Order: sequence, then structure tokens, then C-alpha cells
Amino acid sequence: MIVQAIQLFFTPEVLIACIIGVIGGITVGALPGLSASMAVALLIPITFKMSPAAGLVLLVSVYTAAIYGGSITAVLIHTPGTPSSAATALDGYEMTKKGKGLKAIGIVTIASMLGGTFSALALLFIAPKLAQISLKFTSLEYFFIAVFGLTIIGSLAGKSMVKGLMSGMFGLLVGCIGLDIMNGTPRFTMGIINLESGISLVPAMIGMFSISQVLISVEEIRKGKTRILDEGVSGLQGKMIPTKAEFLKIFPTILRSSVIGTIVGILPGAGSDIGSWVSYNNAKQFSRTPEEFGNGSMEGIAAAEAANNAVTGGALIPLLTLGIPGSGVTAIMLGGLMIKGLVPGHKLFTESGNITYAIIIGFLVANILMGIIGLLIAKQVVKVSVVPMTILCPIIIGLSTVGAYAINNSIFDIYIMIVGGIIGYFMRKIGFATAPIILGLILGPLAEQNFRQSLVLSRGNMFGYFLSRPISIFLAVLVIISLFSPIIMKTFSKNTTESTPADTAKI
Repeated sequence: MIVQAIQLFFTPEVLIACIIGVIGGITVGALPGLSASMAVALLIPITFKMSPAAGLVLLVSVYTAAIYGGSITAVLIHTPGTPSSAATALDGYEMTKKGKGLKAIGIVTIASMLGGTFSALALLFIAPKLAQISLKFTSLEYFFIAVFGLTIIGSLAGKSMVKGLMSGMFGLLVGCIGLDIMNGTPRFTMGIINLESGISLVPAMIGMFSISQVLISVEEIRKGKTRILDEGVSGLQGKMIPTKAEFLKIFPTILRSSVIGTIVGILPGAGSDIGSWVSYNNAKQFSRTPEEFGNGSMEGIAAAEAANNAVTGGALIPLLTLGIPGSGVTAIMLGGLMIKGLVPGHKLFTESGNITYAIIIGFLVANILMGIIGLLIAKQVVKVSVVPMTILCPIIIGLSTVGAYAINNSIFDIYIMIVGGIIGYFMRKIGFATAPIILGLILGPLAEQNFRQSLVLSRGNMFGYFLSRPISIFLAVLVIISLFSPIIMKTFSKNTTESTPADTAKI
């Protein structure tokens, strides 16, 4: 099956999708204010005309490359393109000020490539084993899996867990719109025929992530906020590739951080930003020269970058095996899988094994290509970060509109996109996260369907049926633990960040 997957990956369509995804992801990541979530949401409509393997390889390539791309501007102009690049800015920009910006970019690229490659190998070997567990799942287990996925809403909430839960509840309510899944009764359709099929997922995602970001960018333009390229970047000189001695010094840090990042990625809702800070703090504790951290430490850069790219592969493990999205990006990718008719779990690795392994191989190759392409174009990519938003915004709106319409050839989907964008804009303005809404919209109907099927199977004795399923009991315990994990993770992340107060003040 793996041989077939390799042959599938090296077909022209899939291979080209991987290359384009890497280049596009690096470019998007280098644009402050734009995110991997927005890029993936915007690309999902494009994948409709592509084969499942090519479309999903494109998404995972953009995902991992965007995380890396955000670090280029963090190093060269002290502007993290993504939140996970904040830790990199501490030492990266210090090296740039010392005239070692190219060397910092080289370390960023190599560490990102190795961290992502490590997590891709972990995905290749761990995911199939974990997927076998899903063979024993009934509708009750799938209900708890969906609920477990919903518990990461608190982790996606940003600063306020209460606001995140409110966003998630809103998403669950929106997911109820349409015909009842059991008896076909219209719910919340208000007499609008187009709503009987429910809220179209992709237009809603495009609106929430892309259109809302455009509205925020337009507001910033009106306030006169612009991005300015540091003139020192044009004068970067020296070698980009670290010397053998420098590489041997940072390699243990890269290896340790890759393991940490992969583990953090598997934890639902942890995210690349937490992974990078945890690894940064760990590297400082193990370093023989901790005083260099925050002043241009190569180990600090390597730790943050290896971890935040290792998180991407770790987050794909629960997504592909159990259907649990570990982050906002993987929540959108879950929607992409479902749109292609691919259901996470054991069947994904058996009935669609060639596609699944092609995606994993594509993710592995994307990380390797990211390293090669990154070394070639990193210095030029920083120039993209200062493209005026007055140019980017119309392009994003055009692509979003075409993408939303192309799914069902429906003007109504464009209306959904516009409404989603307006709602997303106002929610972000008052501190509400948009990712929980999408998560509720995706997992809510799944939870409802499996719960109601379980009620039928239990024949009125739901509690007894629950106690007869040890896996369900275990999953219920995980749900309870997951409900409290955001508080623990946020506290741990805060303590980790505060352990370098002088450093973080420089961001």
C-alpha cells in the first residue's frame, strides 16, 4: 500500500500541488496578519477540482510551510508572521542586528525542516497503529470522540475561555440549522429553502477567516497602520548555512525540541505557539550558555523552530486517526477531509490507504522541500511582507468570492460567506475567537447524529449501555480531563513565558 502511495504522490498533479503548497505557504506565512488557518480555508474550494490526494497534499504543504514562513519576518524585521514565531523573534532579530541575519535564517530553515521531518516520520509510524483502535468504535464511542474534539474549544479561545465556549456554543447552534437528521423536520430555517440543507461549511470558513481578516486589515489601513521594511535587511551579508561546529552544537536541541513539539501537537488545542515556548524554555535550561538566550542564541532559534514545525505533524496524528482536530488549522482540514468523503479512523488507512499514505508522504516531502526552497528564496520572501494591504485585500476578496461560489454554483453561498465575514469581524473586535465556531459547526452534527443513534441502540437504557462499553468509559474520562487541560496548559505556558521576562519584553 505504501508503494502505491509513493507512486500516487509522484504523479504530476500531486507533486506539483506539493511544490506550489510549499512556496505559497512560505509566502503567506511571511505576511504579518495572514495565517495558516486563513490560507487553508481559502484553498479548500480550489481542492474541489483536484483529486483527493492532490488537494489534501496541497493543504498539508501550505500548513507546514506557513508556520516556517512566519519565522523569516520574525528574524529579519522583528515581525512574527504567525503567533508560533514569537519565540523565534527573541534571538533571531538580535542576530540580524549583529549582521548575522542570514545565518539566523539558515538555522531557522534547517531546524524547521528537521522538526517537521521528525513529526512526519512519527505520523507515518504512529497513526496506523492508533487507527486500529477505532475498529472497536460504535456510535457511542464516536459521540465521545466528537465531544472530546469539542473540548478543545477552550484551548482555541485565546485569552478568554468563557468567550471561546460562547463561540463554540454559537457554532453548535449554527450546526443545527437544516433538516433534522432523524425525521427530516426543518430547524431554524425561517422558511428559507436554501437553509434546509444546512449552513455550507466552506463558505462559512472562508468568511470567518478570510473576509473577517480583510475587514480588519481595511480598518488598519484607515488608521494609517502600515508595515515598514527594515533597511538593514537589504544589506545582509555572510553565509546562510551554519558551520559544522555550529550545527553539532544545536543538533541536540533540535532533536529534543522535535520530540517536545510532536508530543505537544498530539495534545488537542496545545498549538505551535505553546510548543515553541515550552521548547525554548527547555533549551535554555539545558544550555551551557543560558545567558545568550534573548541576545542572539542559535540554540534558542533552533529550539523554537524545530518545535513549532514538529507540532504540525503531531496535530495530524489525532486528526487522521480519531477525527480530533488539534488546532484551528486541523479543524479546517477536518472539514476538507469530510468534503472529500474521507472519514478519519481505521477505514481511512484501509479503504483509502493509498490516499492517506500519499498525504503523509506528501507531508514528509513538503518539509524537505521547505528546507531546500527556504534556503533559496528566504531573503526574497521578506520583501513580500511589505506588499501593501491595499493590493492584497482586493485579491483575497476576489479569490474568496470565487471559491465560495464554485462549491455549489450558488449565490446563496456567497451570502453565507459575507455574513460569516461580518460576524467574524465583530467577534474578533470584541475578543471572541472564530476557530471554536467552525469546530462547533463541524463536530456538532457528528455528535448529535451518533448520540441519537446510541439512544436507539441502547433501547432506553443509555446508562447501562454506556457502562457496558469500556472504551466509552475511557473516552468519557478523557473528555473530563480535557475540559480542565486548557487551564493547566495556559498556566504552564504563562509560567514558561515569564521565566524569560527580559527576553519577551523585546518582542
